[in-house]
Amino acid sequence: MAVLESRGLNRRRGQETVGTVQGPESGARPRDTPQAPPVQGLCSLPVVSSSQGQPDRKEGEPNGPQPPWHAPEQLAGLGAAAGPGWAISRCLADSRAALQPAAPRGTGNRARHDLRVKCPGGNRMEVLKEKEEEEQREEEEMMKALEISNNLQNVELKVSVERVCAPSDVILSELLVAYYPCLSASSYPGSDFDWSSIDISQLPPSYKTNSLKEKKLLHIADHFLQQYTHLCPDRKPLFLHPLNECGVQKFVSTTVRPTLLPYAELYHWDGCASFVSDYLTMEPLKSPIAPPSSLYSPTTILKCQRGNCFDFSVLLCSMLIGAGYDAYCVHGYATRNVCTLDETLELCPLLRKPQEVPKEVVKKKPNKYKLRPLPDLRNKFELQLEAEKKAESEAAPKNKEREEEKVTEVEKPEHDPLYGLRVHAWVLVLSGKREVPETFFINPFTGNSHSTTDERFLGIESVWNHRNYWVNMQDCRNGCKDLTFDLGDAVRWEVMLSGSMKPLQLLPDAEEEEELSDSDTDYMQENEGEDMSFDMPPSWVAQIGISPREFETRCSQGRKVILYKKAKLEKWAPYLNGSGLVKRLTIYADLDRTEVVEVREWFKNREDMLDMREVNKQTHLTTEYFSPGHRLGLKAHTYASLAPETERTVEFYSETRVDGLQKRVEKAEEMAEYFVGRDDFLHLRHVEFGRRGEKTHLAGASTDINSRPIVQIKECFHRNLEKHADDDVAEYLFLITEGRIHLTYHLKDNYITASKKFFRVPEENRRGNEIVMTPETCTVYQAGSPEKEKRLIPLYILLKKLIEKEKQLKLQVRQSEAEVLNILKIRQNEETDIKLSVSIYNTERNEKRRQQYEAMKNTMESELLGQKEQNLDYLAPFLIRIGGGEKMTKAQALRVRDDCLADFKRRLVDRANIIQARFDKAVKELQKKELWFQENRNQLSAEEEGEFLARCSETKFQIHITELRLKREKQMASQKYLALEEKLCKDPRLAEHLSYA
Repeated sequence: MAVLESRGLNRRRGQETVGTVQGPESGARPRDTPQAPPVQGLCSLPVVSSSQGQPDRKEGEPNGPQPPWHAPEQLAGLGAAAGPGWAISRCLADSRAALQPAAPRGTGNRARHDLRVKCPGGNRMEVLKEKEEEEQREEEEMMKALEISNNLQNVELKVSVERVCAPSDVILSELLVAYYPCLSASSYPGSDFDWSSIDISQLPPSYKTNSLKEKKLLHIADHFLQQYTHLCPDRKPLFLHPLNECGVQKFVSTTVRPTLLPYAELYHWDGCASFVSDYLTMEPLKSPIAPPSSLYSPTTILKCQRGNCFDFSVLLCSMLIGAGYDAYCVHGYATRNVCTLDETLELCPLLRKPQEVPKEVVKKKPNKYKLRPLPDLRNKFELQLEAEKKAESEAAPKNKEREEEKVTEVEKPEHDPLYGLRVHAWVLVLSGKREVPETFFINPFTGNSHSTTDERFLGIESVWNHRNYWVNMQDCRNGCKDLTFDLGDAVRWEVMLSGSMKPLQLLPDAEEEEELSDSDTDYMQENEGEDMSFDMPPSWVAQIGISPREFETRCSQGRKVILYKKAKLEKWAPYLNGSGLVKRLTIYADLDRTEVVEVREWFKNREDMLDMREVNKQTHLTTEYFSPGHRLGLKAHTYASLAPETERTVEFYSETRVDGLQKRVEKAEEMAEYFVGRDDFLHLRHVEFGRRGEKTHLAGASTDINSRPIVQIKECFHRNLEKHADDDVAEYLFLITEGRIHLTYHLKDNYITASKKFFRVPEENRRGNEIVMTPETCTVYQAGSPEKEKRLIPLYILLKKLIEKEKQLKLQVRQSEAEVLNILKIRQNEETDIKLSVSIYNTERNEKRRQQYEAMKNTMESELLGQKEQNLDYLAPFLIRIGGGEKMTKAQALRVRDDCLADFKRRLVDRANIIQARFDKAVKELQKKELWFQENRNQLSAEEEGEFLARCSETKFQIHITELRLKREKQMASQKYLALEEKLCKDPRLAEHLSYA
């Protein structure tokens, strides 16, 4: 594993480490020996001592320690590097930084040598003298600091000794509480689940032991970790080989088990993420600033249905890789809300508005030749008013955004003293595979995707999949915004298992990189011949499986509650609620979630096809949405009450209706119906009703007492291009109470007025079915034509058609009212008796129904069979011979018995004779075939002889079966005869005449 060491040396040529560093194998290096410095990798910034160099906190800055990547720039010359693991021993590192000299002897000698080369002859001794004086002063300061920090060194020694026998999580928690007195052990809630109760006796052997290849991998990982610690002493230890549920060390990459599960939803990343976040229950890490000491298999996590962020990530990564995604588990750092699954200040995903895609504005090419613009004749005062209104409308969204910003500032979470130090694990999905256009993160706790520039993800230590392990060597002081996720870049990502010694990949600004020295080049050439390849062993985890029942149940105990900002989301497993409710979103007006504004409910598997229901608590309106398939064709229903003749809006799937009705809007005194796709081009019918208490005069037919009186009916039509505009009616208006009819035609081309006709038919002019036509009955306006004499006959015919149409419209209105009442009645019945449908692919639930169906079928068959036996009278043919009387004499009874027995005996003999004849015929045929075979045997080929023998064997089998049937028939004949004789003696119709002993 000299790759890491050589890369670290070559990456920072010309720099040296301060102090003496203990090597992984060869013991301590001499202090004056040049050594590779700490790699300026993830979040490399100086560790600031608490006793010196600490800047005063400015006004407005939060209290508590700041994350390492927010350290002031003026402290960048202290010479100590820190990554996100800066807080492992912060309470010790602060004082250690004060004790460490700025320039040890080894560094001073090198500096002296450099100065002798660079300084001119006369000033060389003066410069050296000044340098020696500086070193003496620094050594004196160091001795004073040593006397002050004796107690702290004793504490550090004690902690280092206890580190051998104590788990790392315990040590980190103690250090954390020691450094942050404001925090106590109660700040880290534990889990109520007893992980020691897991039964490991049934686990496969791969869980309890390591193969030879796994042992070799662990040895390589230990060697890699030693070199990494040697080159990066101030970074946090890597998460390489935690313990599994059996207490065996397993490399993290072998814990990933790529699996493609047989569910269509789990073939996409969002389905996998949603399932993991719903199925598992989140458990916090024991120490929020350190990774866990154990990592259980995904099979155990699925069985227990709980785990920490690392368990979530490994399971999700296994499913994504199995589905074909280029996915990786990430060990990094995130904000408190992300690590603790606190979404109380996050907007619910169901309430987020989709981002509007800006429309591309096509720029017109300037025309060289254009007309002189016309003078602007608009009123300048009106233009000024319009400009002011436009400015106000444009400023309204900005003011709203400012108000929202103020609210968000008020609602900002409190300062986190562990900001930047909280360990978290998530999933990285790289672009390329499965047509993923852009690299993104997935938070396994929520199942939501995030951009790689999301500010909630603060840094990355390492990533891994089932094939390899990469360490991040990039600066994370700006979080993950500036990270490059090209894992093939050996400068930015240190790979653990490399197939061969490849040359380093140069950065785009390669001209700024320094060239390798001759010694490093020779070292790399010497190791080119060594085979450094090592394939990752297969996963030790058993096949991941999820039963249909588990996949359907999803949430733990079938229910899950998520709290968002001013919202609460509840989820249930299908079929858990009798109403089919699977999801409910409650929207509140305040952050404390006390005042309900709106409730949204989602349903599944409803026979009435109800899909969603929205209840607005402020307007008291309820809106129900239906999937296609409702028996009435309902699409949506908005109402305040299910009582008739109240305000409601009913939408239909117009393609399922013959009349093309799309929407019906009903109020107390009016009703409007909207149509689409009709052959008569009708698109609107509007009806106005009168009050029942008013005495409205209805022309024509009488009205039902219980129905609302119709005042007027209006119908609107689209343009029919096959007709002339003067013959194409655009609007019919029937003023029923006034006895008038208005017709408005479509506009003709280049006309601003339309032709109209007005009819007035009072009731006194109506005599039964006849209409009295007078010149005052009709008024005609023909657009674009001078007034002409009225032709009464065509108008009379038209008026009769209109009166007939009025009657039909009244009937249709009453039918619409009846349909509304029917819809309300059916909806009430559906809500009273809710029924859930079961898919034919739901094998578990259909199995129960299948068993019920089979049991019912068997019961019906047995009942039918018994009924047939009862209906079948075996004595009926013999009773007819004696006249079929109900009462028989003894002689008649004896005759019936004898005839029945004789007939049954004859049938038995006939059956035996038939079987005997078939047996004799088969034996004769077999004898003939054998004789023919003996005569023609020499002329037959091997194939023909084989076919003949096969046919003979089949014939012999049939003869054997026939012989067995004949024997059985002879044996059972006497028994059947005696059974019939006994049955006849017991027959109630013959028993009184026959003696039965």
